[in-house]
Amino acid sequence: MMDRRSFIGSLAFGALAGPGIVCGQPGRKLYRVGILGTSFHTASELAGPRPKSPFVGALLSGLRELGYVYGEHFVTETRAAEGKVERFPNLAAELVGLKVDVIVGPGPALPALKQATSTIPVVMVAAAAPVTQGLVPSLARPGGNFTGLSLQLTETTGKRLELLKELAPGPAPVAILWDRLAAAGEGAWEQAQSAARQRDWAVVSFDIRKFAGKIEVALKAASEAGAGALLVQPSALMDQNAAKIAELAVRHRLPAIYGWRWYVDAGGLMSYGADVIDMWRRAAVFVDKILKGAKPADLPVEQPTRFDLVVNVQAAKAIGLTIPPSLLWRANDVLR
Repeated sequence: MMDRRSFIGSLAFGALAGPGIVCGQPGRKLYRVGILGTSFHTASELAGPRPKSPFVGALLSGLRELGYVYGEHFVTETRAAEGKVERFPNLAAELVGLKVDVIVGPGPALPALKQATSTIPVVMVAAAAPVTQGLVPSLARPGGNFTGLSLQLTETTGKRLELLKELAPGPAPVAILWDRLAAAGEGAWEQAQSAARQRDWAVVSFDIRKFAGKIEVALKAASEAGAGALLVQPSALMDQNAAKIAELAVRHRLPAIYGWRWYVDAGGLMSYGADVIDMWRRAAVFVDKILKGAKPADLPVEQPTRFDLVVNVQAAKAIGLTIPPSLLWRANDVLR
């Protein structure tokens, strides 16, 4: 039979040993992934494990494919500009203040994140001009706390112009609706000019800032100038007015091409550009590597490999336009 002192001693040992065993089996860390949403999404569309935003949804889908379970391995801290791009600096500062493990952000939000932190890893999604903007010194060697995916928005301007002239081949000039303050604004306009010169096509500049941000006035001016088609260069300002631009282009009977599919979903005629949904899904790979210890400085910035051509037949009918069969055949998706 155990005497009293032995019994008390065993209790004391158990009291000391118990916590030691628990401490020797630490719980898994719950990572916090900060997400700064696109300029036109609301906070409610970004939050939770099944967000309404197709972009954030693609990111979380990518993380699930890599074995991450929401609420068990990670949670998200989301912030949305809700149509007010001027909010990006404050929203970026809020995410940095939360000391999240990594931040994922779209092109228009990246300058604000650059100002907000030089230490928290940032995964860029659809960065318009990461080197020109000073986000990274080079794509191959990011060298700081930024890495992710470049958009090649400027580089594909010539291709959009070619597709547009195939759709509207007449001698009338192409109106270029662009935003001087956008990251790829000047570069995209220069690319459009260069592509047009090489093919003897006329283009006319309609910098939205010269119209005090009034898209209706700019498009009316393009129509009155005798433009035969419209090329819209994406920017935060343009993107949050996608439906309005698409509607005005149809009203002025201007065949138009855009850089993003959602303009076509909103009633636009045609789009050509990188698959942004796929880029958000691909961003999960960068998040995974960073959470496992990789440094953004050592992860080269990727360029898109998938580009989509989307055509809206109903929009063509609305302006009395017949889409060439060659374009329909090449389209990745045709909205009828």
